[in-house]
Amino acid sequence: MIYTIVDIETTGGYASSNGITEVAVFVHNGTKVIDHFETLINPRQPIPYFIQSMTGITDEMVARAPVFEEVADRLYALLHDKIFVAHNVNFDYSFLKHQLQQCGYELNTKKLCTVRLTRKVFTSLPSYSLGNICCSLQISVKNRHRAGGDAWATVQLFEILLRNNAQPFISQFLKKSSGEQYLPLHIQKEQIEQLPNKPGVYYFRNQKGKVIYVGKAKNLNRRVRSHFTHNGTGKQKQEFIRNIHDISYRLCGTELMAAILEETEIKKLWPVYNSSRKQAEVQYGLYLFEDQQGYTRLAIDRKKKHLRALHTFGLLLDGYALLWNIIKRYQLSPRLCFVDKTNEEDNLAAVYGEPAVYNKRVARALHSLQEELPSFAVLDEGVEEEQLSCLLIEKGKFYGMGFISKKAKLQDISRLKKMLTPYPDNDYIRNLIYRYAKDHPRQRVNFS
Repeated sequence: MIYTIVDIETTGGYASSNGITEVAVFVHNGTKVIDHFETLINPRQPIPYFIQSMTGITDEMVARAPVFEEVADRLYALLHDKIFVAHNVNFDYSFLKHQLQQCGYELNTKKLCTVRLTRKVFTSLPSYSLGNICCSLQISVKNRHRAGGDAWATVQLFEILLRNNAQPFISQFLKKSSGEQYLPLHIQKEQIEQLPNKPGVYYFRNQKGKVIYVGKAKNLNRRVRSHFTHNGTGKQKQEFIRNIHDISYRLCGTELMAAILEETEIKKLWPVYNSSRKQAEVQYGLYLFEDQQGYTRLAIDRKKKHLRALHTFGLLLDGYALLWNIIKRYQLSPRLCFVDKTNEEDNLAAVYGEPAVYNKRVARALHSLQEELPSFAVLDEGVEEEQLSCLLIEKGKFYGMGFISKKAKLQDISRLKKMLTPYPDNDYIRNLIYRYAKDHPRQRVNFS
């Protein structure tokens, strides 16, 4: 096998908007270096000051260097049809693949990461950064943070790995079915393989253990793997992959339960990479109060934190539709319900009765509303053989969910609630459950 051992320096951390400032390639036949190419590159963009400080590569140094297009053919000739080797291989590979693609070359080679390979061969090193590995294995490094220096250090590391029986691991990594090189740098393949093929919610955590992403899955193993099969060159995707240091999960009996748990966890944890689902929901409520004349009044307003709503709505339109229905059925005043401000109704008592009479109609309307709101459970498969998953809607609102015994009796809703864990209610979750119950009527158990 022929290997190309590569290191690059760049203007930033992701390929789609940053350039390469230096590249070094050592071609290795598994025994020794047989070819070498190294050059500064003009990235056609300013090099950030902190990167200049780290690498020593300045704008003045690259001003007269070739642009990438001038070395693309030479680089492609060196890289294609060989095994691409680098320390944290996905970083270097993503830049070179992107830049070559811009020049009309399609780089599609097998990859080998010396971080992951070193973890397999030397299992107890204190750190697997290139600098710390070199200290641990007594590899001399010259020109640290320059492409030539780091690439040569990686060559020496690679040769040490080969001398320490790395070949079986290399063969394993290079299998098409392995997927090893696509995984986040800090995640072991064994951790992915141990994920169950069952519904659940998974959590990606950063170096400090903080949850940065929550997802739901019908099949946890397959869904988690799907995040790493096509690692794009954009900033968010690259940062996302680099920041994943650990994966945990919670099993759910069904995909529906997983969807509800995901929604709840996102709202509770606000993970940084769940941006599409983190927006705070604007909910509306139906409120009741008494005015100075003694009339009981109904109003639709934004949900209040310290006031209990009689009913809640995800859409303002739904709230007014229900309120108009109540007004018509029970002959309530549109003015007293704040839905018709054009009708002055100076003589409320003559039209709608004295407060005591009117308020009884309001009470009947609200009692009817509460009676008409459904209470039901949705039962489905559990995590274990002898249990069922259970989601409870009580008086039109999501109460909570959990697992119950298949032998449990469901006649008493109060007893059932003690077996479940309460969860926050919102319009999204209610819609999921109502839709599922409608599509699967046999799994719905109604309570009177």
